[in-house]
Amino acid sequence: MEIKQFRYGADNLGYLVYEGSAAIAIDGGATDAIIEFLNQNDLSLTHVLNTHTHPDHTVGNAPLARQTGAKHLDIQTLIKKGGIELAGHPIHVYHTPGHSADSIVFHFDHILVSGDTLFIGKVGRCFTGDPEGFLKSIKQLMALSPETVIYPGHDYVEEYMDTAKTVEPDNPHIDTFRKTYDPGHVVSTLADEFRINPTLRFNEPAVIETLKARGLPHATEYDRWASVLSLV
Repeated sequence: MEIKQFRYGADNLGYLVYEGSAAIAIDGGATDAIIEFLNQNDLSLTHVLNTHTHPDHTVGNAPLARQTGAKHLDIQTLIKKGGIELAGHPIHVYHTPGHSADSIVFHFDHILVSGDTLFIGKVGRCFTGDPEGFLKSIKQLMALSPETVIYPGHDYVEEYMDTAKTVEPDNPHIDTFRKTYDPGHVVSTLADEFRINPTLRFNEPAVIETLKARGLPHATEYDRWASVLSLV
């Protein structure tokens, strides 16, 4: 399966996943660009999907469905089904509450469309008010292959690299990653995130030292996770 990233608004990122002549849209706010790509590549849009239901991610649902005849499949149905097939190939859906109660991610081949659950350099804001539940969601993603390619819901790379440096000022991987940043193709790998993302590095000695220096709780894994969230 192939994936195409589309930028819309100030920093939103949406996606087409396609195989053969069939495609699905995930957070398809870049409606005009998506339809143009479909037409240029003789693709038929079968479904319109979302990583969660915040309005900036659902804005393209109605126009895409109206203009292409694609079916909108709601998140609860995707969670119950555990995914969706595209041209006979499975796309797995994992429920990852934390940023929102209905947050999900899409996982296929070596690719993770992570929405606002996992950005490059940070996790999403915990709007559920349940950081313990969010940690369970993040640990589920941390268990994936390090080669997994992360396609996030927003481009916050520059801001979050600055934030990561405030937690680990001596981490050389942050500056190295920043040099590879391409606003035309905003991706990382899970291996990258283990090197640069403080919200995945909460068990690393350098991060724990920062927590100690700032007088933040660090005795348990949850303490460290919650303390890092408070810093970023």
